[in-house]
Order: sequence, then structure tokens, then C-alpha cells
Amino acid sequence: MNRLVAAIPYARLLGMDVVQGDDGIECVLPFHADLIGNTRLPAIHGGVIGSFLEMTALFRLIDESGLDAVPKPISFTIDYLRSAGPRETRARAEIFKLGRRISHVRVIAWQDARDRPVAAANGKFLMA
Repeated sequence: MNRLVAAIPYARLLGMDVVQGDDGIECVLPFHADLIGNTRLPAIHGGVIGSFLEMTALFRLIDESGLDAVPKPISFTIDYLRSAGPRETRARAEIFKLGRRISHVRVIAWQDARDRPVAAANGKFLMA
């Protein structure tokens, strides 16, 4: 899976990592100063969080389905729940429906505690 991360330029730029757990993959976004969008708080830029969530969903779909091609997003809705501070962010995706043509995924991102998410997303993907 980390070979796939290395093949995606934006994932490389963010420094994303994918770790394999007992119940699936978990994506890790290490903090670095370039991710800050609001210097007053400071908080990670919402676009970084959104793309991190989308890539987490894609990686989970690829891991679960064994596809050779990357699924294409049809729709992706993000809910920003609280500011993401200057520290590591983690995310997990849950597949609600793994279809032959269309799949539905929900992603949650957190920092300090999994039960205090900073963002959540729902996505539909066209399976290649």
C-alpha cells in the first residue's frame, strides 16, 4: 500500500503513511508547518484535511477490492467538526457498499482521540 502512496505526488508531498491493523488500514498524516492554513489558531488547512480523507477512502477501496486502477470519485462530502491542530492526524475508512460499479465509503479523521473526530466524509466512487 505504501508503494501506492509513493506513486501519488500529493500523498508524497503530504508525507502520508498507511499502516495495516488487525481490522484494516489506517492512514497517518504527519504534521509539518506547511500544512497550516490558519496561523492564528494554528490549524491545518481544510483542503489538506479534505484530500487526506479522500485519499484514505481510495486506499481503503483499493485494499478491499484488489483493483489495479484507482476508483474515480463521483461525489465526496466533508463535514469539518473541529479545528485540526498542529499535530499528527489519523483516518480510517469504512466501506458501506462495495459494488462492481459504485461503492460507498465513510471516513473519519481524528488527532488526540478517535471518539473526538476533526472531520468526517461520505463518498461515492466509480469502480474502474
